Amino acid sequence: MIWILLTIFAAFMQSWRNALQSQLSTHVSIAGVTLARFIIASPIAGLYLIALYYYQAAPSPSFNPLFISYIVGASIVQIIATALMVKLFKMSNFAIGAGLAKSEALMAAILGLLFFGSSLSLLGWFGVFIGAIAVLLLSGIANVKHFSLKTVLIGLACGTSFALSSSWIREASLTSGLSFPYAPAWVLLLIISLQTMMLCCYIGFKERATFSAMYQHKTLTSAVSICSCLGSIGWFSAMSLQHVAYVKTLGQVEVFFTILISLLWLKQPLKTQDSAGLLLIAVAAILVMLPH
Repeated sequence: MIWILLTIFAAFMQSWRNALQSQLSTHVSIAGVTLARFIIASPIAGLYLIALYYYQAAPSPSFNPLFISYIVGASIVQIIATALMVKLFKMSNFAIGAGLAKSEALMAAILGLLFFGSSLSLLGWFGVFIGAIAVLLLSGIANVKHFSLKTVLIGLACGTSFALSSSWIREASLTSGLSFPYAPAWVLLLIISLQTMMLCCYIGFKERATFSAMYQHKTLTSAVSICSCLGSIGWFSAMSLQHVAYVKTLGQVEVFFTILISLLWLKQPLKTQDSAGLLLIAVAAILVMLPH
């Protein structure tokens, strides 16, 4: 079950990307931090694709209208989701921002059921809901004095945007006419390239100084981009093999890595409800890894 290994790898890389983005957001605008995710990812994705074709030849994808529409839609929505994530970092601490955005797994299950014909087993739905409860505990929503309706709504919007983007990424792989791993590799390269061009155009017109700010923090910017690309290879590949809801529920093991980073690197204290949340995430991960 290679999707499990790919998902765990992706979650590990994403936890580092989020931590690095949180640091970069103190120096660069939201658009700049969002661009940092993609700025040098395209060459890495291109080299990955070339390596695959060097290993074994394969045809090119079918550039049909449906495939292209999924690529464009996923590119735009993922940019929106990333911008919302950065906004969350600016509104509250790192752990809360990352936790709220992880409503993605539950939203992916609902969107998959309503629009993409994804049928989850009863055990799978139970795992997804357990994971959602864990995310709420870890986000700090249970603590009334830290409750902020605006933060919750932005977190849910962020999770929904990521879920829609992930669903369209999976559909793009399925309609590409290619097999694994070529389909997700093509989808990754096309989406990252399009996102980079869109963001560079926006920043070039609206906030040109952001380029200078990113260059002043080029080491941090590069680290964000590298972690993001490696994580995306894992996510895109896993989602081409398994339902998005299962991948994203298992991907909540990212919270284990996130809390370790928050404790050891960002020096943020561990909340009392974290233990219960981590236990529930472990249960959810086991449930979605079981045969369905």
